[in-house]
Amino acid sequence: MKKLILSVWALLAIGLPAKSQYDAVKNEPVVQKTGVTDETFFRSITRELSDDKFGGRKSLTVYETPTLDYIVDKFKEVGMEPAVNGSYLQKVPLVGVNTHLKNNEIVVVGAKGKVKLRYWDDVIAWTLQAETKLKVDKAGFVFVGFGIHAPEYGWDDYANVDVKGKVVVILVNDPGYYDDALFRGKNMTYYGRWTYKFEEAGRQGAAAALIIHDEAPASYDWSVVQNSRASSNLRLNAERDSKDLVAFQGWVTGESAQKLFNAAGVSIDEALAAAKKKGFKSFPLKLKTTIESNNEIESGESANVAGILPGTSLKNEFIVYSAHWDHLGIGKAVDGDSIYNGANDNASGVAALILLAKRFKELPDRPKRSILFLALTAEEEGLLGSQYYVKNPLFPLDKTVICLNIDSYGDNMRTSDVRLSAAGQSETDRYVIDAAATQGRTVVFSTNNTSGGYFRSDHYNFAKEGVPVVLAKGGRNFLDPQAAETHRKTYYAGKSNYHQPSDEYHDWWDVSGSLEDIYLFYGIGLRLANDGSFPKWNEGVEFKKAREKK
Repeated sequence: MKKLILSVWALLAIGLPAKSQYDAVKNEPVVQKTGVTDETFFRSITRELSDDKFGGRKSLTVYETPTLDYIVDKFKEVGMEPAVNGSYLQKVPLVGVNTHLKNNEIVVVGAKGKVKLRYWDDVIAWTLQAETKLKVDKAGFVFVGFGIHAPEYGWDDYANVDVKGKVVVILVNDPGYYDDALFRGKNMTYYGRWTYKFEEAGRQGAAAALIIHDEAPASYDWSVVQNSRASSNLRLNAERDSKDLVAFQGWVTGESAQKLFNAAGVSIDEALAAAKKKGFKSFPLKLKTTIESNNEIESGESANVAGILPGTSLKNEFIVYSAHWDHLGIGKAVDGDSIYNGANDNASGVAALILLAKRFKELPDRPKRSILFLALTAEEEGLLGSQYYVKNPLFPLDKTVICLNIDSYGDNMRTSDVRLSAAGQSETDRYVIDAAATQGRTVVFSTNNTSGGYFRSDHYNFAKEGVPVVLAKGGRNFLDPQAAETHRKTYYAGKSNYHQPSDEYHDWWDVSGSLEDIYLFYGIGLRLANDGSFPKWNEGVEFKKAREKK
């Protein structure tokens, strides 16, 4: 992998010339044929789609139909053709489960005492099993470190320990967060993702899985865990997606984990320190619990919105632009506001998607390749809309050149740099470098991805199926650092709006950087839509085999 990174640095050192295909990506005020500027167009859709009337856009709620209707109307307005047998909607079957724990708590009895974990404050737990009543009776506990089975890294937290029917307690992230010599160091692997930890616990036969929340390695505070699970939880409605599910999955606060280990008569500090070292052996905790819940089950069809601009001479090959349309819906009120509008995450991404389609449609000459625009459902529930799409693609994945995914393009000021994650993985790097150069920007490689951002948005499902992706965005080198600092202090006061009701649209947003990033993606897609190449994954990248099987 180091050789791959060095090869990209070599390209930068040469100073690749700007390509003529990128003439349209320079950050200049653009007035389209309608007489509306890109900024006005982008703001208007972001503002509208994050309005209270859409109720936070949670999939499989009463607000879904008006949300889909609005997006479809915009797809039609900019001239996209329906991509699903005359329709814009690819139906996605989902099941939702609203979990109600008995007495709103989990009681754990240990060798050294009893612990009551109060729902919301101490523990967030839910089930994805479609059962109206569920019970895990007198289950023991096992501390399984990071809960990882990864032979390629010589790591197996489940070796020589019986977890069948037990509650497994798990650390967040992966060992590389604590030791650069392990896994990929500060570049988190999928083994550090919470979805993997629940999946692996299920494969190992555990009855329940609880992750210990720690803000730094998780990259978000406890309120994000709470707000993300404040109402029903969704999964794809297919038998294969439920056979390995644990009965209950969730998170406990660090303080609550301390109490659990104390009740078991175990030093949590010693246990956590041991778990971070190679050769750690998982062990039972002298704890037992009975977890019961009554559950409300709902099944139905959500939808991905799919529009296409057909190509010409290479119309059976596809460039994909994607952005998820869903957010968290209506949840627990914060400062009197219970609607999680998701203006930045991800009304702004859908607005960018539609703006890109508008620009492509107004080109004097149609691109050679077809361009597919996907507004995906249920990303916030675990990338479900994109998971469904790649398993049921509207167009062959072996003819899909690239996925350019857009997530959270709201209040972003202009920068002199573009931050490229997962550099060295594929030949798409050179397209990012060229497009950025045309904008007068340099590419900076992100080598500290402790948040696991690569696995937290819809492009990941395309990568898993072998389709190259780009994960690039404006960096932190602001053209006007003082203005950026003043803006941050004035409007944010050190607070994050991520998965909060405060993620709302404001006219004070500075979207100049967002537009420049949108133009960057426009240039990359435009070049690939016309140059006939198929970027490849580099040697040693796990997604390469999936591409070669297509």
